[in-house]
Amino acid sequence: MSKLLVEERNLVIPGQEVATGIDYLPSVGTAREGENIIATRVGLLTLKGRVLKVIPLRGKYIPKVGDTVIGRISDVGMSGWRVNIGWAFVASLRLAEASERFIPRDADLTNYFDVGEYVACKITRTTVSRYIDVTAKGPGLRKLDTGRIIKCDSSKVPRIIGKKGSMISMLKEASDCRIMVGQNGIVWISGQDSDKELLVEKTIRLIEERSHEHGLTDVVSKYLEDNKQNG
Repeated sequence: MSKLLVEERNLVIPGQEVATGIDYLPSVGTAREGENIIATRVGLLTLKGRVLKVIPLRGKYIPKVGDTVIGRISDVGMSGWRVNIGWAFVASLRLAEASERFIPRDADLTNYFDVGEYVACKITRTTVSRYIDVTAKGPGLRKLDTGRIIKCDSSKVPRIIGKKGSMISMLKEASDCRIMVGQNGIVWISGQDSDKELLVEKTIRLIEERSHEHGLTDVVSKYLEDNKQNG
């Protein structure tokens, strides 16, 4: 008989048995030993369908195709832009991938994205040579103008977003801010009230600090309610 031995989102350590039986499947951070599945690293146990995975408490971002990231324009070239996404190598945003609108080759590219500006983009290609291509074409992908940028550990992104976006939805509702969380751990917050932007930032720091705790949603909900009353 298959059984989950550790409640989801609980902290596990290497060698700890997290499930027994063949109904569960090991993924990143877990391994099968006979009838059991064990954790192979310290982190939070997650379950998606039948698949068990351990999310590390801390770790560097590794780019993957399909990730939505937030990057900073580091260079403007003749046929595109270089984008710093917080990795060892910058990403390339080609002219054809910068906008749904046609951009002439003789256009002043700084009118679209200039050095120091932030852009929400999606990774379309990675290579063994560590080249990365991104696109700014697609829903929600664009230059990020007014607002504040904060950086957090990329391993905490799933907790900041929450199941089916539940945590980030709570933050948006409580603050009336627009919020975008990049898989690379860069977060954009934009609201009409700077105090509410600050509240979102402080709440995200709380989520980072207590990401390993069970019942985090209730903790965050109370924190937002208390600060709303104090405001």
